[in-house]
Amino acid sequence: MSGVLVHLPSDGRTETTPAPGPVSLRLGPGDVARFGRGSASVPVDLRLADPAVSRLAGEIRVTEDHWQLSNLSTSQTYLVENPEGAGEYFRVPPRRAGAPVPFEFARVVLPARGSAVTFQVFAPDHAYLGTNGTAVTAGTGTLAGFSLDETSTYFLVLLALCEPRLRDESPVAVATTPQIVERLRHSPGCERLTARAVSSHIDYLADEKLRITTPAAADATAAGAGRGVRRTGKREAVAALALRFGLVREEHLGLLPPRRAVLQRTGVTQG
Repeated sequence: MSGVLVHLPSDGRTETTPAPGPVSLRLGPGDVARFGRGSASVPVDLRLADPAVSRLAGEIRVTEDHWQLSNLSTSQTYLVENPEGAGEYFRVPPRRAGAPVPFEFARVVLPARGSAVTFQVFAPDHAYLGTNGTAVTAGTGTLAGFSLDETSTYFLVLLALCEPRLRDESPVAVATTPQIVERLRHSPGCERLTARAVSSHIDYLADEKLRITTPAAADATAAGAGRGVRRTGKREAVAALALRFGLVREEHLGLLPPRRAVLQRTGVTQG
């Protein structure tokens, strides 16, 4: 591992050095960088000048193949976000030492009196094993856990369903059935797609392709709740599983029609 780059942007919310401007630190394997509010008696490598940040808030340690984050606060929980993912993040609780960070690009978020204090960490690309030379054993071949056809209509429906999260427009919301119908209106082969067809595709994804069972749907059925409640739970479960396993990713968004066509159709203009 060649090391990591820690970057603190100059956004007007933190005082990083006597001279204005961003701060960048290059760390190699074995290096440690401490961050916090700092003081004359508590030196830090990355100064976060917010009264809610501890003088010694935490440290970054670079190992041979990843980096670790330690939370030295006694009361504050930190977040580590993946800006390139679909809302992925994990919490680092107080006094947690050496939490390994799996993201190639991460944003560390600390609670603050105003807006949260953040800095970024760029790690080298992950290493992957090649397929050449992989041992092949006799017996039945391994089946795919999830087999999706990216040229199919149901995949476009899944992609449109997950689009708000893939674009970071909402960490929790998924597209509604009418929104999916309108979103795919300009996609070849989907000009006459109906709400009932979209619902059928979602049922097919949930029941056959992703094999999802939702306790909420089962409870609603037993209680005699409306079909809309059950379908909302199913849509959210389908989107959550697809995003969790990376079945739909940002690079798939190019399969959808340009958003400008949809905005023009609804009378919305982009600046």
